[in-house]
Formats: sequence, C-alpha cells, structure tokens
Amino acid sequence: MTEEGDEKLGKVRYGPGRRPIFNYQGSNGWQHRICIPTLAAGVIGGGAGVFSAILKGHGTAKLALTYAVNSAIVTSCFCGAREIVRELRVADPEDPINSLLGGIASGGFLGRIQGGRPRAFYYAFLFATVGTGLHFGTLKLQEYRSQKNLESSSPDTSGEVESCPSEKKWWDWPDWAPIQKLDEEAAAKKAQERDIQIQRTLDKLKKGDSL
Repeated sequence: MTEEGDEKLGKVRYGPGRRPIFNYQGSNGWQHRICIPTLAAGVIGGGAGVFSAILKGHGTAKLALTYAVNSAIVTSCFCGAREIVRELRVADPEDPINSLLGGIASGGFLGRIQGGRPRAFYYAFLFATVGTGLHFGTLKLQEYRSQKNLESSSPDTSGEVESCPSEKKWWDWPDWAPIQKLDEEAAAKKAQERDIQIQRTLDKLKKGDSL
C-alpha cells in the first residue's frame, strides 16, 4: 500500500510539523481511558468521604457523595484533556507528555473556575505533576508485570533442568537454629551416608577387626 493509497483510505494522520503517521491507532480505546479512571476515582473518593465522615462525625452519605462527585469530575476533566492533547499531537496513548499537557490544561481550567488566576497556576502545576507521576508509575507497573509474565511463561529451550538454590522465604527455618530441617535431597543423602557407615561396621565385625 502506497502513501497515496493510505491517504485515500483515511489511514494517514498528520502530526506536528505535518509529519505523516500511517495506520494511526492512538484514538482506539479512548472511552476506556476516560470512563474507567473516572469510575475508579469516584469509588475511591466515596470511600475517602465515608472515612472522613466517621472521623468528623458528619453525615456519612452526604460527605461520601460530595467526595465521589468531586473526584469523578476532576478525573474526567484530566482524562478528557489528556485525550484531546493526545489527538492533537497524534501521539501514542502511553506518551507521558499527554498527561503533562493535559494536566496543565485541566488544572488551569478548574483552578480558574474555582479561585481565579492564582488558583489556575497552582492547580495546573498540581494536576500536571500528579497526573504525569501516576501515568509514569502505571507504565512502569505494566512493564514490570509484562516482564514477570514473560519470564514465567518462557519455556526452557536447553532441555535440561538446572539445579539452583531455592530462595529463602520468611517462613523457612533460620540458618542459625541449632536444629536444622532437612529437605528431601539432604535427607536422602544423609540416609545414604548412614547406610554406608552401617555396612562398613558390619564388614569389620565379620572380619574380626576392632571398631
């Protein structure tokens, strides 16, 4: 497929500087990137409201609802601004720059509505810092989980099982204890050494040698 053919099929998007991007998939899943964080923030905010109401002795339902609604509004504004920035930049959804610019835009907008220009700068900085930090932490967590899953599912191509010392767990018997527990391999080796010693003793007795 040539560039002209892709452009006719609508597969070409132009990013900053009119750079062509073929088979652009960044807009896929934008609903999930907005709705799921918004719902999660509402649930977390509601839980925080219940906890705060218990501590302060206020009406539990009213405070929980207030916290949940405010958390959902803030999160939806941030995620929506991030998606708008991503679409304007024609960038990948995992690019943290989307969260940085989206946090500045949404924080400045909400801060301006709530408290004027001073709040706008403060909220823009806060949203950008927190949003980018959460975005970066989520990417690192996904990378760590993917690496762990890959390591656990990768087959052993050598065909041989290498013996390696087992990792110590918190419930394992301590090394400094005077009485040590034996695993299966150590117990079998101990029994073999005991059988050899008994056989040597019996041979000496048959020959009449002193023990």
